[in-house]
Amino acid sequence: MPLIGSLKTLLLRGLLAGLIAGLLAATVGYFVGEPKVDAAIAIEEANTAEHAKEPAGHTHGDEEEPLVSRSGQKFGQFLALGLAGVALGAIFASVAYFARRYTSLSGPKLALGLALAGWTAIVGVPFFKYPANPPAVGDPDTINQRTWLWVAAVLLGLVAVGIGLYVHKLLAAQLGTFRLIAGVAAFVLIVVLGYILLPGVNEVQDDFPAVLLWQFRAASLGETATLWACLGLGFAALTEFATRDSTPVRETAATAG
Repeated sequence: MPLIGSLKTLLLRGLLAGLIAGLLAATVGYFVGEPKVDAAIAIEEANTAEHAKEPAGHTHGDEEEPLVSRSGQKFGQFLALGLAGVALGAIFASVAYFARRYTSLSGPKLALGLALAGWTAIVGVPFFKYPANPPAVGDPDTINQRTWLWVAAVLLGLVAVGIGLYVHKLLAAQLGTFRLIAGVAAFVLIVVLGYILLPGVNEVQDDFPAVLLWQFRAASLGETATLWACLGLGFAALTEFATRDSTPVRETAATAG
């Protein structure tokens, strides 16, 4: 059955799914990502202490204490990702509300498809061009440039996914396999062209442990994948439950009529 419900109903569904997804993503980040962050911070502090030493072996003053402790940062991500999940859930529900007009997919399938498309555009495409780096990696002077490049990569992902879906819909009269291949080919072509045009960024020091770097990136990817997967699955499950609850009422009304 196609996705049904008012915008308010879908928004409430998206908010709940987003909150659950955000908390689950924070759980993954706490147990999988934070140990890698701690290891990267230890390397950064060791390098800073060594560079700060004077010839006589003394260091320059005391280190400035962070505004938020590491414990606060670790538990604070539950609040941050919970709020981010709620906001993302609202956007997700709004997109689903308008997208249902242009597809015959059932509500759960539409939710899963939107989650996959959203992760691909907003996470996947930018990640494979500008992967996440731990705290000890990156020049602070280039943070603004890297931020804008990441935004450009997100826009690239949105455009690529949009064009891929447009090509797939444009070939509605063709066989399903050919439509799928054409849509994926259009997506890949746009992404490849964008990757070529966007400048590369490589600020990883030669002495930084390669294993830790890739473990951090895998943890970051797993955290965002959890967020989007749980958002799509949660929205799909709530849609399925709502459809089951409303079907008997409709059948009873139709029989009485």
